[in-house]
Amino acid sequence: MQIKDRYRVEGNRERITLVPETLDDLWHLQYVLEPGDLVAGDTTRRIQRNDEDLRDTGGEREHMFVTLGVEEVEFHKFSNRLRVSGVIEDCSREDQLGFHHTLNVEDHDELEVEKVWKPDQLDRIEEAEEAAENPDVAIATVEEGEAYIHTVAQYGTEERGRFTGTTGKGEYARGRGELFGELGAALARMDVDAIVLAGPGFTKQDALKHIEENYPEVAELVTMVDTSGVGDRGVHEVLKRGAVEDVQQQTRIAKEAEYIDELTERIGQGHEASYGPEAVAEAAEYGAVEQLLILDEKLREERGPDGEWDIDVDDVVTSVERQGGEVTVFSSEFPPGQQLRNLGGIAALLRYRLE
Repeated sequence: MQIKDRYRVEGNRERITLVPETLDDLWHLQYVLEPGDLVAGDTTRRIQRNDEDLRDTGGEREHMFVTLGVEEVEFHKFSNRLRVSGVIEDCSREDQLGFHHTLNVEDHDELEVEKVWKPDQLDRIEEAEEAAENPDVAIATVEEGEAYIHTVAQYGTEERGRFTGTTGKGEYARGRGELFGELGAALARMDVDAIVLAGPGFTKQDALKHIEENYPEVAELVTMVDTSGVGDRGVHEVLKRGAVEDVQQQTRIAKEAEYIDELTERIGQGHEASYGPEAVAEAAEYGAVEQLLILDEKLREERGPDGEWDIDVDDVVTSVERQGGEVTVFSSEFPPGQQLRNLGGIAALLRYRLE
């Protein structure tokens, strides 16, 4: 996510110009935008004819810049877009004011969002921005005699290392070891969350074995993928197969799963944990929440008119953050989020046990 501009409008409302750069960014925006926000962007709109003698055949659409009062937001991951629907509040054509319209936001589309920003919403946008600047996945491709390291960026991949060594086994094993050693050392210096190790044949297995023996902390991050080539060609195969997206998803799930496992263990032992809206709100009031766990769909639901909780979810989030606690918003699409849903959609790891 790119934040291009940001300034206060009036009162506690702030306007931020955003450019989503990935499908993940569009997914994040689904949980940032809410009814009552103002969202502006370029679009096309078919203008209805007023001449009753001419039948509207749906001719060319006209380009315009519109500002919508948001009513509904839908994320369509299979069509790679976010649909933002509402009433046109401002437009380059005044005769379109008051009509309903839908902005189809895709990656790299610029949009302005004006609203009263909640702390967790700003955190979500800033985290997405940081993710664009700091690649968290490396792709290492290796075959006999050569190895490469690429990082995954928002606009493609970048080569970060290229290594060559003696080919073959047996008397040439030392050359292979040197190649694997250089590769492992380079990966150990990188600040990434996951590594895709790819290449043809069994060379990558030998490389992984060497890394496991010499850089065990690196080996824990590795996922192996078969490719027919290395270098740019191998990276292209990795990306085409969706391996990077799978690894990123697994990394996200793993983090959420750790919290859920810790939570259920504490609940089972009667230790420092609480779940359900009332219990968590009480823990937050006492300043006992160390880690707040909340489901994204419940966070959005409870901010709207259809909320069911008797607590103000934003008060709870703000209270936890002010007292030094952390907030993790779970994805409802993954198993850990589904487990959290069964616990009421909100839970907390506590600093101390409440009687």
